[in-house]
Amino acid sequence: MNEITTVGVDLAKEVIAVCAADRSGKTVFTRVFRRDTFAAWAVRLPACVFGLEACGAAHHWARWLASHGHTPRLMAAEFVKPFRKSRATKNDRNDAEAVLTAVRQPNMRFVAVKSIDQQACLSWHRMRQGWSEERTALINRLRGLLGEFGVWRGRSAGVLTRALPALEHDEALPLLVRRLVAEARPHLARLDAAIAGCEVQIKSHVKGNAAAQRITAITGVGSLTAAAVLATVTDARDFRNGRQFAAWQGLVPRQDSSGGQARLGRITKRGDCVTCGACSPKERARRCRRHSTKNRCCAPACKPGSCNCMHGWATTRPWSPSPTNTRG
Repeated sequence: MNEITTVGVDLAKEVIAVCAADRSGKTVFTRVFRRDTFAAWAVRLPACVFGLEACGAAHHWARWLASHGHTPRLMAAEFVKPFRKSRATKNDRNDAEAVLTAVRQPNMRFVAVKSIDQQACLSWHRMRQGWSEERTALINRLRGLLGEFGVWRGRSAGVLTRALPALEHDEALPLLVRRLVAEARPHLARLDAAIAGCEVQIKSHVKGNAAAQRITAITGVGSLTAAAVLATVTDARDFRNGRQFAAWQGLVPRQDSSGGQARLGRITKRGDCVTCGACSPKERARRCRRHSTKNRCCAPACKPGSCNCMHGWATTRPWSPSPTNTRG
């Protein structure tokens, strides 16, 4: 067997498909492993390049491979997809071969590997985001059900939450609906407590972090946004300037240009929503009212007075590797 220098890996929950190539790029080995057998096989290999899609558990395997002398390279799935030979035949082996082909491209862009500390902090952000979405869904569900019986307490979530105790004893509502409100109210309180607990944990995590202190010195950036930036940005030097960071966040228009004619659409918002939505809508509105006259957001998708992103700061100031230039 020729010496293996590059390996394409397709990760899954229980099986891992690999496609290995020699120095010339010729495929010399293809196999589907279980998780434990893949680890045993990778340990016996000489140092080589491992290509992986940046999906679930990819950062864990990248750290593990690096600790055993290999060179892991993570790629976005959208960059790997065009290299699959057959669009109609998608399986683990074909995906591993596509990863192998993609990782050998000289102009491929790779994803920085996150540390354990970054992923641990990011886990709190993900849970907070999930509980916030669950809270919003519960409030909307309650508002819609109460509307079926002629009860309307406005669009504000706070107004509806404060009205729930009185609605539990409102004789105008059927008994079953009052029981439903009584069941939903403590569930809503538990979600509020869980979200508040996440915020306390996140803020305590960055309290003594020097980089976080530099980020929070920027007008309009709080502890949650600073923690989200530190958890998602592995190395600020990967960005040449603030415009590159804005593009990484998805704060650029969609393009459909051809024939020398530029056609720009709406802001794509394809970046990680953790950094753009780290603070609550109420907090974003409060910050926007405070700084709307001094730091007006210049992005086409944002209306004055409704700044909920990092457009204004990231697109108008140069990038500096020391404080991570963001605005949340």
